[in-house]
Amino acid sequence: MTGYSVDGTRLWSRLMDMAEIGSTTDGGSHRLSLSQDDEDGRELFLAWCKNRGFAPVFDKIGNLFVRRAGRNPAAPPVVIGSHLDTQPNGGRFDGVLGVLAGLEVLETLEDLGIATVTPVEVAVWSNEEGARFQPAMMGSGVHCGVHPLAKALAATDASGIPVAQELKRFGYESGMEPGNRATGSYLELHIEQGPVLEQEEKTIGVVTGGQAIRWYTLTLSGEETHAGPMPMAMRRDPVRHLAAVTELVYRSGLSDPDARATIGKIETLPGSINVMPGQVCLSVDLRHPGEAALEHMHGALAEGIARLNAAAEGVDIRLEQIWHSPVVSFDPQLIEAVRTGAAARGYPSRDMVSGAGHDAFHLAKLVPATMIFVPCRDGISHNEREYTAPEHVEAGANVLLDVALQAAGVQAFAGGTE
Repeated sequence: MTGYSVDGTRLWSRLMDMAEIGSTTDGGSHRLSLSQDDEDGRELFLAWCKNRGFAPVFDKIGNLFVRRAGRNPAAPPVVIGSHLDTQPNGGRFDGVLGVLAGLEVLETLEDLGIATVTPVEVAVWSNEEGARFQPAMMGSGVHCGVHPLAKALAATDASGIPVAQELKRFGYESGMEPGNRATGSYLELHIEQGPVLEQEEKTIGVVTGGQAIRWYTLTLSGEETHAGPMPMAMRRDPVRHLAAVTELVYRSGLSDPDARATIGKIETLPGSINVMPGQVCLSVDLRHPGEAALEHMHGALAEGIARLNAAAEGVDIRLEQIWHSPVVSFDPQLIEAVRTGAAARGYPSRDMVSGAGHDAFHLAKLVPATMIFVPCRDGISHNEREYTAPEHVEAGANVLLDVALQAAGVQAFAGGTE
């Protein structure tokens, strides 16, 4: 076992304290991006940082950065990151674990008086979840040049409030230009958000990359009318075609065992009980670990929608892709460092591909990057029931510490330090 370890009790306590901000009745967290609860969570994190002398900086999209200096201040830092925003009625660990474990790494280095060659930094990425503003992973995407800042600032929530307005409300518009913060390598600890580690009794997931994701808006447009007077045969009713559309989406997800298809939102407009809707809007999420396979799913869905549209008299069916995250491969050396760290501490591990999108996907386009997974009970995430055991939280943070030390110029594996 390595000679250095995090303070698992302190980390767990911080996780529980953060969960009190935006807490829900069934034990979850509700901190939508750039809401007051989200900002309150950030302020609590920054208070912990300032208590240890770590000064924050921020950029114009709301990303936060907290650095511990290294022997070579000019060297690009090892960045440990994730997010503090949650899904509506989300869990206490998704994203938050990665941020607070990063802070725990900085505090452990301080507690033990360990000097690293390069700086070590914690990043809190803005609007990772994409629950209030789309696209997801917005802050890291702008930081990495994937999304133009102007386009991200113009994005609006369901009430029409733009990102720019909320950033200004909390003072982020005075921050530095996104992307001006150098990064040497990137690490992210996260719950698996699936059942594999728990089922196989593995403590550490060695994440080799991430599957491809495509998001769509699917709109069926007819003509709204009163529910009583208009005869059924004369109606331009989009809801009549909803079953065929959903069947088509789910057929793409059943195309092979690795495929995933999800309809997360269905909305009828105007949404009145005695009005036949004039429009139905759906969200569609397609995923696959193979880029070619996802492209095939995309093509099959688009062709199927075109056929349905041609046959739907009086109703127009349109599919619009709003986001595409390609397959991601993580850095081989950092992947091996995670394997080595888990083995040195006696944690059973397995290689795996991330089924969910993460900020690390954007960072991996620019710098060496990898992720570490720990189990979550029953594979449940984006849910108030989301839970990760304290011993798994500590194990993941210890491996994160090991990899960060190696990447920053200090090795902390079995046999002592170098």
